[in-house]
Amino acid sequence: MRATRRAIAGRARLSAAKVAAAALAAVSVGAVSVEAEMGFSPEAGAAAPTVTSFADAHLACSGVDGEGYWQVSASGGVFTNGAAVFYGSEGGHALNKPIVGIAPSVDGRGYWLVASDGGVFSFGDAPFEGSTGAVHLNAPIVGIVPTADGQGYWLVASDGGVFSFGDASFYGSEGGVKLNAPIVGMAATKDDRGYWLVASDGGVFSFGDAAFYGSLGAKPLNQPIVSVAPSRNGNGYVLAARDGGVFTFGASGFYGSAVGKVDAPVTGVAGTFFGNGYTLTTSSGSIYNFGDSSFCGTAGTASSNSPIIGLAFY
Repeated sequence: MRATRRAIAGRARLSAAKVAAAALAAVSVGAVSVEAEMGFSPEAGAAAPTVTSFADAHLACSGVDGEGYWQVSASGGVFTNGAAVFYGSEGGHALNKPIVGIAPSVDGRGYWLVASDGGVFSFGDAPFEGSTGAVHLNAPIVGIVPTADGQGYWLVASDGGVFSFGDASFYGSEGGVKLNAPIVGMAATKDDRGYWLVASDGGVFSFGDAAFYGSLGAKPLNQPIVSVAPSRNGNGYVLAARDGGVFTFGASGFYGSAVGKVDAPVTGVAGTFFGNGYTLTTSSGSIYNFGDSSFCGTAGTASSNSPIIGLAFY
């Protein structure tokens, strides 16, 4: 997810040693095989994680330089972890359609939720720029992606249709094209002049200045892809599968997967500030951390009334 200005200012105060270490780690990242990405290889990077709990939370998550994330459920409940603040939710409200995505505002002081009918709900300082809630859609919305300045966003539908609002520009879509599998996620480039769409079979579609770094469209998968996250520098992306499999392309480094470890289907993936890790969330609210991703808590049993469908980083 996108780093916020507030988070950038905080992390600028990190020690030079930590910054140097992070830079070295970024340089050392290399490509790995599909087998390693699926967790079949002993050289698959970070050790497979265990399901974590609040007792394992890093103290840094509550500090000024700490991290945090929101988890959202299909019923609109929002769960805060670490430095992420609660600005409201749709939990307890009657929704026309379930929530399918969450995205943070530019400074982390708000967020958007989007429902499968394209209804957009704004909280905190996240501006409302429009929705498709009153528009007839050929296919349900599956995600929302904000622009870098937070003054717009894209909605993407399962048929590959893309809807632009605010200062988000339209660069093309797969709407009207026969797809082998439905679109399940979207990620934008750093300059907002392009984006990627990813399908459940791992097919990747590039638009605007989004470069194509590879896909899984021609490879057999144990479980379908459910989410995508861009690399920190915008030169790659991470795909996450329902069973916790992780696939990295371009500049995105592989730090391990949760295959054989997840207690429920994976529903979302997000990158970290320095770009040397990623986080998976499952429908049960469990969190799996890899690389420099910090554990800041989990929705856990609090989300038992409705499955967790995604997460966004503070």
